[in-house]
Amino acid sequence: MSGRNALVTGGTGCIGRVICEVLLEAGYQVAANCHPGDAENAAKWQQELAARGLQIHIQPFDASDYEATRAGVAAVEAELGPVDLLVNAAGITRDGRLAKLAPADWQAVLRTNLDSVYNATKSVIEGMIERKFGRVVNISSVNGQRGQFGQANYSAAKAGVHGFTMAVAREVARKGITVNTVSPGYIESPLIMNVPEPIREGIREQIPVGRFGKPAEIARAVLFLASDDAAYITGTDLSVNGGYHMD
Repeated sequence: MSGRNALVTGGTGCIGRVICEVLLEAGYQVAANCHPGDAENAAKWQQELAARGLQIHIQPFDASDYEATRAGVAAVEAELGPVDLLVNAAGITRDGRLAKLAPADWQAVLRTNLDSVYNATKSVIEGMIERKFGRVVNISSVNGQRGQFGQANYSAAKAGVHGFTMAVAREVARKGITVNTVSPGYIESPLIMNVPEPIREGIREQIPVGRFGKPAEIARAVLFLASDDAAYITGTDLSVNGGYHMD
């Protein structure tokens, strides 16, 4: 794997950062995408990584915007070389029951969580086909598998992510390219820690392994699906949820 190039959209988020770090430690050259509004925080993280001897390229662009994404991918490839591994991890939430869900909140979540997967994958797939090699790993969610109260937008987008995975996997399977999904369950993050403790503990009690997942457990799943050992795995959804949802 050493010497391969990876692009992680949403690479400065809670899970995205750890994915980037695990890939760096595995020998990838990594570009982390962030929204332009988060560029200052991304630069600070870049400096922290440099102090640990890890060099990462930061590429700000709005992954929900097709032209911005194509330009961002072109900039990454000009800096690092062709993208061998794309991890689509960009995502937001705008929760609300459907009866009160504003159109803007529906559209924002679909654009960021689903359109971004099309935008970034479309921008790298032709090069992967030409080189007859590529890995695409899309980050979905357990709530895309089972649905969640107050998350019609998020659940729909994340379910769509795996539909996209299966379709594109069929299109490129004979080109040396695999396309897979990782669906995290409830992961230790600022988001879950901000949930009131009684509700948080209620969620934890529903998880058969008895704890929340760690971002590194998602990152290692991504690393496996990107590896040569996973070359015969494509179109699958790898659930990393502690047994919270089984199918």
